[in-house]
Amino acid sequence: MSEFGVPARRPYRVGYAPGAYDLFHIGHLNILRHARSRCDYLVAGVVSDEMAELAKGRRPMIPLVERLEIVRSVKYVDAAFVETVPDKVETWRQVRFDVIFKGDDWRGTPKGDRLEKDFAAHGVDVVYFPYTVHTSSTQLRRALDALAAPVAEPLTAERR
Repeated sequence: MSEFGVPARRPYRVGYAPGAYDLFHIGHLNILRHARSRCDYLVAGVVSDEMAELAKGRRPMIPLVERLEIVRSVKYVDAAFVETVPDKVETWRQVRFDVIFKGDDWRGTPKGDRLEKDFAAHGVDVVYFPYTVHTSSTQLRRALDALAAPVAEPLTAERR
């Protein structure tokens, strides 16, 4: 709060939090919550099925239209945007955000370094938030795959 009892302005006006948001979990919620606390208006970028497959080598388990509705319904999100191009600067040209939020698993990586360099040229900050290590869509997908794996039939007297 400011000295006049008016809520203090957040550090950024428009923030952008991209992700696949497949198998929505607490890590996703944490990123969106932290992101919204740092900007006046939060746009969540939900990558298309094709973009997710390009980036991760597999399509999301939850279809885009459903992931978009889930993310749009989160109280921290002011708007949801379907991300259809791999170039984040091209996305910035469409959305016009002041800051992009990513999990800190990107920090210090070639893709994170490239993101920072590309956005520095446009005056856009890159802010990293702690990655939720104990939960990820990849871990959830592995657990679901294990549950769906065929179970070996026990040997019966006839098959011995």
